Amino acid sequence: MATLKDATAIAGIGQTAFAKHLPESEKTLACRAILAALDDAGVSPAEVDAFASYTMEETDEVEIAKAIGAGDVTFFSKAGYGGGGSCATVAHLAAAVATGQANVGVAWRSRKRGSGPRPWKNTKAQLPTPGQWTRPFGLLRPADEIGMLTRRYMHEYGATRDHLFNVALACRNRANQNPAAVMYERPLTRETYMTSRWISEPLCLFDNCLETDGALACVVVGAGRARDCRHRPVYVHSVAQGLPAQHHGMVNYWNDDPLAGPAWTAARQLWKTADLGPQDIDVAQIYDAFTPLVPLSLEGYGFCGRGEGGPFTEGGALEIGGRLPLNTGGGGLGEAYVHGFNLINEGVKQLRGVSTAQVQGASTCLVTAGEGVPTSALVLRS
Repeated sequence: MATLKDATAIAGIGQTAFAKHLPESEKTLACRAILAALDDAGVSPAEVDAFASYTMEETDEVEIAKAIGAGDVTFFSKAGYGGGGSCATVAHLAAAVATGQANVGVAWRSRKRGSGPRPWKNTKAQLPTPGQWTRPFGLLRPADEIGMLTRRYMHEYGATRDHLFNVALACRNRANQNPAAVMYERPLTRETYMTSRWISEPLCLFDNCLETDGALACVVVGAGRARDCRHRPVYVHSVAQGLPAQHHGMVNYWNDDPLAGPAWTAARQLWKTADLGPQDIDVAQIYDAFTPLVPLSLEGYGFCGRGEGGPFTEGGALEIGGRLPLNTGGGGLGEAYVHGFNLINEGVKQLRGVSTAQVQGASTCLVTAGEGVPTSALVLRS
């Protein structure tokens, strides 16, 4: 079977500052991140002939191509489902480059969520069909939807708030080491976590990701070209997307198995096309818009058994030196929430050996996109 295994590599990464408010437009932030990634790779903007972004990205490839001075573009795509599309952008570019549709691809995400409009504050909004007929009354925000699934998870498997705190703490501890993180040098204690206000019970303030302005980008090229770029290549070893049967988008309450989300579908494809398995992963960047998504993803991607995601977090397992060091830049909970793209760039930093919370000898990294929505994932290797 033909695969994309190690045929392409991420040769450059770039990002802007992250903050609650940045003065530049989303387009300007996107261009800054893309140009930084190209410079990091040592590739001219005129060589870019492929783009991949999110359907929610408000700056399209036409404007980006003109602004950065790209050449003729022969491939462009958009991945849907918000944070579920992060790894898919790299997967699309890897497929395009590996099959000769393009030579130099750029993926990016730019957001002004910190200073921009807050879409989830309007609780009077009417949902589009079919959601208005199938969604339980009042469940309009992602925090409410994941809160319901979390309560189910706690009821069925005995997961506790201490398990969720372990996730929040691991991400915050890594953010405390990362000068680029919004939560840099802002420690989190158990008391602070346990006494914080509810956002949607059982999710408290620190179970929810940040609201951030910022942009990130990466450059994907063929494996041979990557070896001539400025940094050690980080190979795209395996890619996958996942949309399970019966899926309802963060409200899987009617499924035969509500807690077996898109991660399970993506994982089967991801490991099937890889030479590696969960036991071979040195460090993971797991999508953390909400803390309970991490134990659910740990189960879906095969790091532990069904219902064991909560206990897996105990004993410092997610910290540096633990069983599975996690979100080493701080993730969406501690560094910035840019729909998960910072997890991709952090994976590259780990495999280059330049992370602010470096896992010594790391040569393999799992990166995942949003759990609860149609998702995507990458296995990267050095």
